[in-house]
Amino acid sequence: MQRTWSAGPGRLSVREGDITRLTVDAVVNAANSRLAGGGGVDGAIHRAAGIDRLQAACREIIREIGSLPPGEAVITPGFGLPARHIIHTVGPIWRGGANSEPELLGNAYRNSLALAHRHDIQTLAFPAISCGVYGYPVEDAARIALTVLKEGIEAGLVIEAVMVLHGEAAYDTWSRIAEDIL
Repeated sequence: MQRTWSAGPGRLSVREGDITRLTVDAVVNAANSRLAGGGGVDGAIHRAAGIDRLQAACREIIREIGSLPPGEAVITPGFGLPARHIIHTVGPIWRGGANSEPELLGNAYRNSLALAHRHDIQTLAFPAISCGVYGYPVEDAARIALTVLKEGIEAGLVIEAVMVLHGEAAYDTWSRIAEDIL
């Protein structure tokens, strides 16, 4: 299942599926601040890319920066993925919305787009950042993410952004909200 909308010079898609199988320039990983791998999308990306090589690259980044704060993004090679690159970003943990969560979530998408642009990445696939174990309310997250992605595409940061969702319910929710925004 996939739906696509025009946004300025590019397009934004919402699809259900496995982000690790997409042939795009880069996939975005919903990482933790230590880039240590984990469950959900993060674990799936690490397994598909090759745990040893990806963790070695992530450890090198952490040696240099200490930790990756929520809303920031870094890049590694894609290793065993069809994507050439992985952009790692940390979303906020939902604590009720009064702890800068909306701003941090928007920054996770915004900084991923900016990093993609700096590395000449034209096609970029995103998971629903912070919507799993970090507990962000899905409808709120979708509105923030889709608005930021639309603005980034309209600004020419990437040609195509794809939201890759797990399950039909998530796909339906994000598609409905995309219809409102786009």
